[in-house]
Amino acid sequence: MKHHFFAILNSALGLFMLAAMAIPACAEPKHGIAMYGEPALPPDFVSLPYANPDAPAGGRIVFGESGSFDSLNPFILKGRAPWGQSGLTTETLLGRSYDEPFTLYGVLAESVDTDDARSYVEFTLRPEAKFSDGSPVTAEDVLWSFQTLGTVGHPRYLNSWTKIAKSEITGPRSIRFTFNTQDRELPLILGLRPVLKKAQWEGKDFTESTLEAPIGSGPYTIGKYETGRFISFVKNPDWWGKDLPFNRGRQNLNEVRYDYFGDAGVVFEAFKAGELTSYRETNAAKWDEQYNFPAVLSGDIVKSEIPHSRPSGIDGFVMNTRRPFFADWRVRQALILAFNFEQINTTITGGASPRIQSYFSNSILGMEPGKPAMGRELELLQPFAADLPPGTIEGYALPVAQDATNRKGIRAAKKLLEQAGWTTDDTGVLRNGDGKPFTFDILLTNGASEVITIANMYIEALKTLGINATLTTIDSAQMTERTNAYDFDMTHMIRNMSLSPGNEQTFYWGSAGVTEPGSRNLMGMNSPAAEAMIATLLNAKSQEDFVASVRALDRILTAGRYVIPFWFSKFSRIAHVKQLKYPGTLPVYGDWPGFQPDVWWYDPN
Repeated sequence: MKHHFFAILNSALGLFMLAAMAIPACAEPKHGIAMYGEPALPPDFVSLPYANPDAPAGGRIVFGESGSFDSLNPFILKGRAPWGQSGLTTETLLGRSYDEPFTLYGVLAESVDTDDARSYVEFTLRPEAKFSDGSPVTAEDVLWSFQTLGTVGHPRYLNSWTKIAKSEITGPRSIRFTFNTQDRELPLILGLRPVLKKAQWEGKDFTESTLEAPIGSGPYTIGKYETGRFISFVKNPDWWGKDLPFNRGRQNLNEVRYDYFGDAGVVFEAFKAGELTSYRETNAAKWDEQYNFPAVLSGDIVKSEIPHSRPSGIDGFVMNTRRPFFADWRVRQALILAFNFEQINTTITGGASPRIQSYFSNSILGMEPGKPAMGRELELLQPFAADLPPGTIEGYALPVAQDATNRKGIRAAKKLLEQAGWTTDDTGVLRNGDGKPFTFDILLTNGASEVITIANMYIEALKTLGINATLTTIDSAQMTERTNAYDFDMTHMIRNMSLSPGNEQTFYWGSAGVTEPGSRNLMGMNSPAAEAMIATLLNAKSQEDFVASVRALDRILTAGRYVIPFWFSKFSRIAHVKQLKYPGTLPVYGDWPGFQPDVWWYDPN
């Protein structure tokens, strides 16, 4: 049944992209905008196709998080804000439908206007749009928000702001942004920028971490909280947007609460004890073997599997190439070879989860592992061939361990290390030509028990190469601080990928992140080829160019050997109390931001 579901989704997605890319954009105000072609939903749509417009209102959902928070401003680099705060308390000009690769519909804005070249975008605000304090959302608020976020906000906002040549208020409720760069995604990116209240920040330093939450126009406001323990988001009974078609069947719960714990294992125990009402399980073996506690057996807890058709993304140990010993691709490949995925996967998940083969695997955007680039992919990569790591064009695939000892992998790793100038001395220690031993640290977050177990198994395997790896665990606030400053050797990295990759790819892999703090380029890659592929996908007007450029980027990332990949799942596993319900129609993206708690509801009966 699930395989049939995926086949339908993949077929529909391919047909959608083919049809959509053939339709030119028109320069007139619209109710929505798609990255390619036209929105699937008409101007008079009733609700999103995966929302239940008749869902009852009320009830609550309680999540568990490991770690803590020390700030209520999620839009700056300093501090650690609670998970979910931005999406629950603030709104954007446009909102995303997760049943389409990348299509936005009006939320704060009643219309969006751009030309065929997408050289500008103009938004017209809804007259009824209001902040949670009852004040109207104005064009001045939009202009101030975009300028503030783009200049002193989190670095993730900077790239798009630098592409704006002029911003101007063009009417009582309209604002236009004119671009200085060819980038077809920019109108959509700006449509997803949070809008904050300008008056709140007069005379205040927006960049300072604070427990004063930004005033937003979203469905929830912050209720009670204790830093390090919990935070409650309470439904605003006067939420201005509750009757918008885009919001029908969404944000149905009266309260969304996050409880914080020091360890991921404790979070699961809290769920078993009834303190939490929903829990996402990422371990296939645990899902099959450990959900036999009384609440599950009685039916009070339901196990739901939510399929999806999105790319696998990347999840694994990332190597910081700012460190000299990780700068050589041969060393990185040797460390990948030493990682016995098959044994670790069997130990942790029972072998039930497939390995991530590339950053966009499990989708039409993924490269074909082990096969050479051909056609348009090859054409895009050829100008950079001399500087690309081996396998980028010829074909690269992750190694497969033949047995528990991984003898073949270890032998191949030793050979590569020798080629890179690392040899084992008489005491079994791996050293370079200067006699310096090969040692590095794996930095992880306290309580990340599964990843810590993987790291310990990996450390043992590295000893056979004469490598002395250590493990350091720190709290979540320290982890944020150190990864923002790239102060680590190796750490755990997760990057989720969409069916419509765009400007975020620059934030993930762009060369500016090699030195500028706060980017998501944890590996420190500096690849003109990758940046060229990103530029191509951003301005692609045909399916051929778009898919080829993403696949080429996938090759550059994967053959760069920056990450030791773990596994992924083709569906999400969510255990929840039986009163929590979700629609029978699922979006293409499955369990993704925009699904839980957005379209869930509580049925006390």
